Amino acid sequence: MKYDYLIVGSGLFGSIFAYEMTKAGKKCIVIEKRDHIGGNIYTQKQENINVHKYGAHIFHTSDKRVWEYINQFTEFNNFINSPVAVYKDKMYNLPFNMNTFYQMWGTKTPEEAMAKIEEQKREAGITEPQNLEEQAISLVGPDIYTKLIKGYTEKQWGKDCCELPAFIIKRLPVRLTFDNNYFNDRYQGIPLDGYTNVIEKMLDGIEVKLETDFFEDRKYWENIADKIVFTGMIDQYYDYEYGRLEYRGLKFETETLDMENFQGNAVINYTEREIPYTRIIEHKHFEGSDSPKTIITREYPATWKPGDEAYYPVNNTENNTIYQKYEEKAKKEENVIFGGRLGTYKYYDMWKIIEEALNTVEKEMN
Repeated sequence: MKYDYLIVGSGLFGSIFAYEMTKAGKKCIVIEKRDHIGGNIYTQKQENINVHKYGAHIFHTSDKRVWEYINQFTEFNNFINSPVAVYKDKMYNLPFNMNTFYQMWGTKTPEEAMAKIEEQKREAGITEPQNLEEQAISLVGPDIYTKLIKGYTEKQWGKDCCELPAFIIKRLPVRLTFDNNYFNDRYQGIPLDGYTNVIEKMLDGIEVKLETDFFEDRKYWENIADKIVFTGMIDQYYDYEYGRLEYRGLKFETETLDMENFQGNAVINYTEREIPYTRIIEHKHFEGSDSPKTIITREYPATWKPGDEAYYPVNNTENNTIYQKYEEKAKKEENVIFGGRLGTYKYYDMWKIIEEALNTVEKEMN
């Protein structure tokens, strides 16, 4: 074998694995079917603005080990995610907090806000929620559900909320403070020089082949290294033996505008189902970029079909049952390691991907 490890995919999981194993003296090769490294965290500099090509990626974690690890590759700014939601031309702060409740009902104290929520929950009278709609109403009442959850969720999943299982929304955090910080995590920010630079540092000195699809010459790639680290779709790896898993797709519509400031915030969500996109991202606000122009991206959820880029798994009961069969098969593999969102069919945040990659490296070393 020419290499110790073939890593399929140059996203965060694959790049960390390649970096750590190379550091340990192993010979790695990374193949990537796209024409760039970095997977979905890829950023591209345009008009002096780091554009998040595959949607907003805001780093956040409370895990000090993960934070210190990623900081060896970059310096982070102090960006705090404070998204705004638009429903029928009215604007609401997110996450649900005292600002949101004031905007919705005019309540000014935590006691007033909770009394309003409890009153709405009582009037709805849902004791045993049968679907996502009933679950959400039983947690926060119909006003918040209708204006801030329903349309956005239906766009994300491509289904009516009454058709979605209740377990998707186990809880909805309600904050009784005037705090618009979306994440509770201790460490938050955006890399000052973009995410692509992080991946470039990880893969420095490692052989990387872009526009290279593992499945187009599978036999060759399976015989080039002692072990394979696979970060693509696990059902595709096993040739859909137990059936196809379901994924959701995304489409991005990016444009450069001849103005300095389009919306005044990095992320604005559009919660009406009638508006086809879920959010507009204005990239310069992630870093306070100095540019006479601005770049925005409208993000559209899309029905996924084979051949499309898969962005996140649909973790309902049916799909999870199918995945368990693939997972059992994967556990018996001696020379294949599965990682990342698609390889493990889990919706991971970036910090969790880093944790999983480091744990996998540790296990492999031992």
